[in-house]
Amino acid sequence: MPVPTEELKQQIVNAATGQPLGAKAVPGADGTLVVRDFPEGGPSPEQWQLTPVPAARGQDDQRYVIRNAVSGQVLDNSAADHGVRQRDAAAGNRGQQWHVVPVEGEAGLYFIEVATDGAVLDLDDPGTEDTRVVLREHDESAESQRWRFVTAEPERTSDAVLRWAPLSHWNGRRSWRLARSVALRPAPGATPCFSDMLLVLEQFGSGQDAGGWRSTGAVRSPSGQPAWWGGLGDRFLADTTGTGRADLVALKPAKGVVTASSRGDGTFDEERVLLSPVSSASPKDRWTLADMTGNGRPDAVMLCADGVRVSPQDEDGTFAPAGGEPVISAFGHGQQAGGWLADKHPCFLVDVTGSGRLDIVGFRDDGVWVSLQDEGGTFTPLADEPGLRAFGCDEKAGGWLADKHPRFLADLTGDGRVDILGCHDDGVWVSLQDEEGTFAEPLYLLDDFGVDQGWSTAAEHPRFLAGITDGGAVDIVGFGPQGVVVGRGRGDGTFEPPKLVLNDFGLAQGWTSEKHLRFLTDVTGDGNPDIIGFGDEGVWVSHNLGAGRFEQAQLVCRGFGYNDDAGAWRIDHHPRFLADITGDGRVDIIGFGGPGVYVARNLFRRFRTR
Repeated sequence: MPVPTEELKQQIVNAATGQPLGAKAVPGADGTLVVRDFPEGGPSPEQWQLTPVPAARGQDDQRYVIRNAVSGQVLDNSAADHGVRQRDAAAGNRGQQWHVVPVEGEAGLYFIEVATDGAVLDLDDPGTEDTRVVLREHDESAESQRWRFVTAEPERTSDAVLRWAPLSHWNGRRSWRLARSVALRPAPGATPCFSDMLLVLEQFGSGQDAGGWRSTGAVRSPSGQPAWWGGLGDRFLADTTGTGRADLVALKPAKGVVTASSRGDGTFDEERVLLSPVSSASPKDRWTLADMTGNGRPDAVMLCADGVRVSPQDEDGTFAPAGGEPVISAFGHGQQAGGWLADKHPCFLVDVTGSGRLDIVGFRDDGVWVSLQDEGGTFTPLADEPGLRAFGCDEKAGGWLADKHPRFLADLTGDGRVDILGCHDDGVWVSLQDEEGTFAEPLYLLDDFGVDQGWSTAAEHPRFLAGITDGGAVDIVGFGPQGVVVGRGRGDGTFEPPKLVLNDFGLAQGWTSEKHLRFLTDVTGDGNPDIIGFGDEGVWVSHNLGAGRFEQAQLVCRGFGYNDDAGAWRIDHHPRFLADITGDGRVDIIGFGGPGVYVARNLFRRFRTR
């Protein structure tokens, strides 16, 4: 687990005893600290906050003040008997400054080292009740010198819902009273606020009366890549008409590509066919919508058995059939097109060179393959060898697995050319692209965001590349085992050490890939992406505070959630999205439920009007 930021409250737990750091059972005036059991029903263990110390000139190490979240006193090592105490903070006192050093090869464990002489927190001989915390010389093999941070429960903002509860009387009569239920509702003044969830179209749903839609092909990338590939039965949103409003789009074997255009008021027209079904369509085909011609309208792009096919969008909004030869006989699932498989070989449409045209990049068994698009819309044939023998499935190419190791394409240096970033078992690897269009050999940058650090699968722990700060550099944002982790980009292809910035939306807080969706998108209109989670009770939003920080989550919509009283929405049946369906610059919530399409309008008022 990365070092938490100063906003998070946490217990500091000794790895050898499993007991938290705190005051004695009978605290003394000297502030001596111990580790001990805290019986249920008694006082809770102390919680601490880590505050980074601004670096002095010539200082290249990160130091922290470790502060009691209630008393404000700090961890202090000034005792002559090598004991550790909590005392009032003194500015510039190096005896109150600490290094937090990860234990190599043991995820989530740290040495806590005083900045003055390198001594570390350890345990004295056990006492009758309390074991005193002392400073000792660092010993790599000492279990008692290892500590872990356990973050506090998230401090979410919501209101309990009242319910009528039966009240029995001695004479057998019954009456009713108002009581608190386990349900929640959005807190008054929650920002942004959303309208109630409304059924706006009785089509595109999983119920038989709404079309009986089922996803039978490839599903969207769990890592949240913007240009994902869908399969037969998938539904999503895209601006198909160039109006600035998102429309409903879906692919059904019997109908082809169908859409329902947004009316601009939160409702949709009846569905119409944009592209007739192809007789040779296969459940293995993958498809997406992307503007391949630069005319502002998306075209249908399909990865078929024989390669990549493109159906341009006509002026009337329909797609021309993709007849004749494919635009490139590669990246397809048939053997004649390379045998690219949806569950093994991620493919992306992205502007590789900064030319303004979308190219195709694929990660196959032996490495990275690239086909560039020229001004005439023609794609270059694949070379005899991959452009980079890395990031592939084979052991010689790194042993990258689609379900465990998310890979991204993004401009990490600001030169207009995309680079490659991947999260493998041991952490983050990056390959930068040079002016000649060549990807360099990957460099190992961070020992986090990987399987070895507890990020077990791409679905369980989504990771995103996004600029979440005003500096413009691309950052890494991940939903890890303990919560939201951010690695801030430096703009040169490297990243600052990751920090745990929010004790929410992680596995420890009950968020799982089987039940919940998590996204990054700008909900409030300030230009910075916020965190949106579809949880048990409904939709939660955590606002971006800048500097890589997020505030505690607010319940903003009581719907689209896993619990029965929030709609009983299921990952494998009910796709949910955030998109602007009215053209007012505010993202709304759209979900494909059983009876059809549900919408909750964004009512947040801090937006310019049109």
